[in-house]
Amino acid sequence: MSQLEQYITIKNKLGLHARAAVKLAELALKFDATVTLVHGDKSASAASVMGLLMLETCQGQQIVIQAQGADAHNALEAVKQLIEDKFEEEE
Repeated sequence: MSQLEQYITIKNKLGLHARAAVKLAELALKFDATVTLVHGDKSASAASVMGLLMLETCQGQQIVIQAQGADAHNALEAVKQLIEDKFEEEE
């Protein structure tokens, strides 16, 4: 099974904070795929709020979204869109 990968920059002011991590985890759980976020030497399941918070990402930092599974493409695109939309928190 191949793994998809996409680099993206965190755009929202607060980075991947608690509210954003909950939104991301809820979204990731909707797909038949394993989604992982990588920041530097740290990685976390997109379905784990605590893991996402431990990535300590801030505005302007680049992360990698990795997706694997039957819904990998759709999951990656949805996560990418959520991040590009600044977790739907900013105008």
